Amino acid sequence: MIKEARFYYWGPLLFKTKLDKGDVEALKKLCNEAQLKKIDARKDLVGVIKEELNINKKKYAAITKPYLDAYSVSYKNWYGEKFKKIETVSVWVNFMKKGEYNPPHAHINCHLSSVLYLNIPPGLKKEEQQFKGKGGGPGAINFLICGPQDLFNHYYTFKPEVGDFFIFPWSLTHFVGPFQSSGTRTSIAANFKIKA
Repeated sequence: MIKEARFYYWGPLLFKTKLDKGDVEALKKLCNEAQLKKIDARKDLVGVIKEELNINKKKYAAITKPYLDAYSVSYKNWYGEKFKKIETVSVWVNFMKKGEYNPPHAHINCHLSSVLYLNIPPGLKKEEQQFKGKGGGPGAINFLICGPQDLFNHYYTFKPEVGDFFIFPWSLTHFVGPFQSSGTRTSIAANFKIKA
C-alpha cells in the first residue's frame, strides 16, 4: 500500500485572473488617451503590428494594483518566498488587426511580464470556432517553455476573453498568430520589476 505520494510545482508560474468590468472600462479610457498622444512603442517591440502605443504607467499601475496583489500571494505559494512590491516599468497597448501577429519572443529588462485583454472582435470569435488545425489558432496567445518532450507539459494556449489578465516571468516565450477577421483585438502588455 502506498503511504505517501507528492507532486512538485515545476517551471514558471503562469498566473491568470479576470479584470472587473469597471477596470476594463478604465483601461479602455487609458488606451483612448494613448491614441490621442500617439507615443509609438514599436522601436522596442517585435510585434508585426502597426499600432503599438505607450500608455500612462502610473494610471495603469493604480488600476491593476489589486490584481498584482493577488499575484504576489500566488508567487509566495509557488516559489516559497515573498517580495515587497512590484514596480511597473513599461506599459503599451497593442491594437492588433487583420494579418498582424506577435512572433515568439520574451521580454527583457524586467522580472515579470503581462498581457490583458480589452477587446476581442466578434469575427475573431467565429474564426476561432471554425479553425480546424492544431494549436491555438487565430488570435490565441501561446506560452511555451521548451520544445516538445515526452511526458512534459511544455505548452499552454488560450483563446483570450475580455478581462483576461496573465502575469508570467519575463523569459517565458509567448506568441500570437494572425487572424483574418475584421475588427481590432486590443491588449495591454506591461513589464514589472520585483522589489525584494
